[in-house]
This record gives sequence, C-alpha cells and structure tokens, in this order.
Amino acid sequence: MAHQQVKRKLIAVIGDEDTCTGFMLGGIGEINQKRQPNFLLVKKDTPRSEIEETFTSFMKRDDIGIILINQYIGDEIRHLLDQNTESIPAVLEIPSKEHPYDASKDSILRRAKGMFNPDDFR
Repeated sequence: MAHQQVKRKLIAVIGDEDTCTGFMLGGIGEINQKRQPNFLLVKKDTPRSEIEETFTSFMKRDDIGIILINQYIGDEIRHLLDQNTESIPAVLEIPSKEHPYDASKDSILRRAKGMFNPDDFR
C-alpha cells in the first residue's frame, strides 16, 4: 500500500541550464533507487538521441507525474511530443529565458483547442 502512494509524485525537467537550475533550487531534483535523475540538462552539444531517450524513459517511469520541457528543446523531439496521448505523466512545454513561448507549437494546447467549440464559451 505504501508503494502505491509513492507513484507519480515527481516532476521531471528537460531544459537548459537556467531552467534546470531554477527548478533544482526549487527542490525538484531527485535520484531514484536505480540512480536515475529526474532531470536532463540540455546543452548545445547534447545529441537529439539523448533527449529522445530521456523523454522516453521519463514517460515509462512510474514515479514521474509531470514532465516539463523547454519548448525550443521540445521542437527537437516534436514527433515524440505529438505522438504522446497519455495524460499521465502530463507533458508541459514551458518557455526559457532566451526563447519565448509559442502557443501554436504546443501539442497539448492544439489538442485541447480541437476538443472545444468556440460557441460553447459564448
């Protein structure tokens, strides 16, 4: 029973240095029993394959409930973000200091807009 309560408690971050540092200072940094961190610091020389592998592994982990990813980094793995239909872990695209948020690129927002008719809100 205690093990069930631990599931989906962590926030994972895939981001640039400023984003990861901010969230780490906020206390979200964790390393699980398998010595896997819940964050990936993406630098200019980080290969796309490493970002893809990290995102995929975060999606499979049962201790992660939310994945935060800088939107410009998400653009590099847009095919994976667009294919994702799982509601948990929730994948949220966030801006970075150098790259503003572009709602037209956000796969979750595009899906949500398709669920509602503008006339429903009048």
